[in-house]
Amino acid sequence: MRKIDWYILKKLFVTFFFCMFLFTFIAVAVDSSEKTDDFVKSGLTTSQIITQYYFGFVPYIWGLLFPLFVFIAVIFLTSRMAARSEVIAILASGTSYDRFLRPYVIGGFLLALMLWFANRYVIPKAQEMRSNFQAIYIDKYGVKSDPFHTSTIYKRSDPNTYVGFRYYDTSSKTASGFYLDRVKDNRVVYNLRADIMTWDTAKRNWKLTNATERYINGLQETVNIKHEMHLNLNIKPADLRDDEYIKDKLTTPDLRKFIKMEELRGSEGLNTLKVELYRRTATPFTVLLLTLIGVVVSSRRIRGGSGLHLAIGIVIAVVFILLDRFSTVFSIKGDFPPLIAAWLPDVIFGGVAYWLYRIAPK
Repeated sequence: MRKIDWYILKKLFVTFFFCMFLFTFIAVAVDSSEKTDDFVKSGLTTSQIITQYYFGFVPYIWGLLFPLFVFIAVIFLTSRMAARSEVIAILASGTSYDRFLRPYVIGGFLLALMLWFANRYVIPKAQEMRSNFQAIYIDKYGVKSDPFHTSTIYKRSDPNTYVGFRYYDTSSKTASGFYLDRVKDNRVVYNLRADIMTWDTAKRNWKLTNATERYINGLQETVNIKHEMHLNLNIKPADLRDDEYIKDKLTTPDLRKFIKMEELRGSEGLNTLKVELYRRTATPFTVLLLTLIGVVVSSRRIRGGSGLHLAIGIVIAVVFILLDRFSTVFSIKGDFPPLIAAWLPDVIFGGVAYWLYRIAPK
């Protein structure tokens, strides 16, 4: 690391954090203006809104726009250096183009590492705070369905056990019309039905009321009727709440465990969770790619200066976002593999970055 490396790294980080905080103020101002009525209806004080909502909203915005902040910072910094002929002086001194790129690669790697850690552990905690506030104080004034009451639920408790019930109330943790089927060799060997199923907080299991057990052995059947019984089930009350923010709240280890459990239960629509899981690793790699693209695009001095460089950068960012959205939709709504959907934009723009590097004047 020499003086030129520290000079570029210092300028890169200062420009990046300036862009991040500037856009954060703009995002908070726009969001607060849109939710003013909801904040007034909530009856909360300003300090409560800040601590309960914006302490989660700000990291969410940072995680969402982090690659764009890095891209803009790199283009702005390098374009200014090119306009002041600093890039020409560096290359004319005998420094190779690859050597010139070294501090950018180091800076991009450090920023990518920061985002990777935040995506796995920090941002999900902030998302939990934001989504809880959103569900309690904002969504209830909209037209969304009631998340506290769910009807007609079917789940698989383990590879051989299937359960279902017609209605579940998350506030009282009570379900009605409960049934359970246990299968062996593609045949039902055990059936359990109950009028009411309630979570017993003391015993940490389910209490069934008016239950009927059937043990089936070929043509023989044994029936037991019980007014009350307790059942240990691999399903907890938290698993039955219809939470649309679940993928954002869980840390990466918890999200991976949750996906495995839902696969075991035979749940559908897991591509949304899988895309989120893979994207938490793919997005930091995007930071490194956009850093290289930004340097290559803006290191050449051209007529139009920083304005033209920023315009080119915005076009590249828009194309990347569109490609990312298309791959996500095809995976969630279709059969596109989630792993490919998360990494496809990076693969394509990796080729773009290499092509721009090859044609860049050195």
